Amino acid sequence: MPAEIVPPHIEILLVGMNGDLRGKRIPLAAEKKVWDGTIRLPSSTQSLDIWGDDNDDITGLSLTIGDPDGVCLPDKRSLAPMPWGPEGSVQVLSTMHEMDGSPSFMDPRAILASVLKRYAERGLTPVVATELEFYVVQDDWRETGKPRPPEKLMYRGEPNGFQLYDMSAVDALDDYLQTVRAWAKAQDLPADATTAEFGPGQFEINLLHRADALAAADDCIYLKRIAEQVARKHGLKSTCMAKPYADQAGSGLHVHASIIDRDGNNILDARGGDPVRLRSVCAGMLNTMRDAQLIFAPFANSYRRFQPDSFAPVDIDWGFGHRGTAIRIPDKDGPAARIEHRVAGADANPYLLLTAILGGMLIGLDETLDPGPATEPGKEPPAGTKRLTHDFLTAVEDFSASPFIKDVFGERYQKLYGDTKRKEAITYLRTVSDFDYRTYLPRI
Repeated sequence: MPAEIVPPHIEILLVGMNGDLRGKRIPLAAEKKVWDGTIRLPSSTQSLDIWGDDNDDITGLSLTIGDPDGVCLPDKRSLAPMPWGPEGSVQVLSTMHEMDGSPSFMDPRAILASVLKRYAERGLTPVVATELEFYVVQDDWRETGKPRPPEKLMYRGEPNGFQLYDMSAVDALDDYLQTVRAWAKAQDLPADATTAEFGPGQFEINLLHRADALAAADDCIYLKRIAEQVARKHGLKSTCMAKPYADQAGSGLHVHASIIDRDGNNILDARGGDPVRLRSVCAGMLNTMRDAQLIFAPFANSYRRFQPDSFAPVDIDWGFGHRGTAIRIPDKDGPAARIEHRVAGADANPYLLLTAILGGMLIGLDETLDPGPATEPGKEPPAGTKRLTHDFLTAVEDFSASPFIKDVFGERYQKLYGDTKRKEAITYLRTVSDFDYRTYLPRI
């Protein structure tokens, strides 16, 4: 018998607190209601934690108030084909709105749009690019309970060494990577270079800069989905866990950012513009980095990535061309002058990440700040340099008490995100791990 023809559909998607995608799948024949703005989901969809719990007992945003609906308003700019679905299927990102038409205070896209409005009011436009690292692992992780590298990168059951920039690793997974690039092209994502990173099965895909930070975040969330869907097609799994292997490199989400004025001039250009501004925006990000670390590192696993003598920063510092610093200046002169923010893990929500970075930069634009001496290659950070925290719960408390977070993210979201992450951190601390049993039970 001939195979049944599956009709195409449209998926209208919301981005959750943890960068997860939720939404509805609708037959393409009924897509008119998507564009009419009649698709509804409970507003509490935006308050779900990593386990999918709405935490009504601590937020009061679900059953306590009747679990009211919100309206999912699509952003037509994000309409893209879904190569993994039935032919003709498409997806579109949306923003949750209240029934009165106002954007939900919980929607990450709305939060980023709010900080971008502040730039627009100053006649400025952030230009943003992201670099996403992720691992590809075998698809037996559900059975084994842990990830392992793809068989093509193993020798006698062990990883075949480090693979940084190793073209043989790229060749070994060429079928996977070629599909990723083909599907990214189909979605018109500005994907650029693909490189093998340190860990076995770890890759980085760079997305080209956009003078639209919201679109740049959309690109990143779509790239994560493509990596996942392609892995499924090839009998693998992709993961954006910050530290999936204890003895291998973590995965980061680096952000490059510059700012242009109404005339298209890069105001961070130290040679052709104001030489103070580049340093001042660095200071703005450094001064707010501990407050925002919970955005850059949103899960317990995230803090395993911050280790000495790794490419993940541990100090709140900056430098010129220095890949060990939290803020790196790849270029300070000319149109390409920009900052590179290197703190976030691949597990970060790209919308909240850009909100925190751009919010810190904005402080450096509105005030003249001094970041202090730059960290020089081969030398320790300057005396008095503060450090990032290695503790999940400490990051929660810093976030929850921060006036900067309250201003940029809004008081209600600060409380929602902080309370939700506090529950996650406490649950983590209450969990007795296999390490505890292996180390302490035989000896204490």
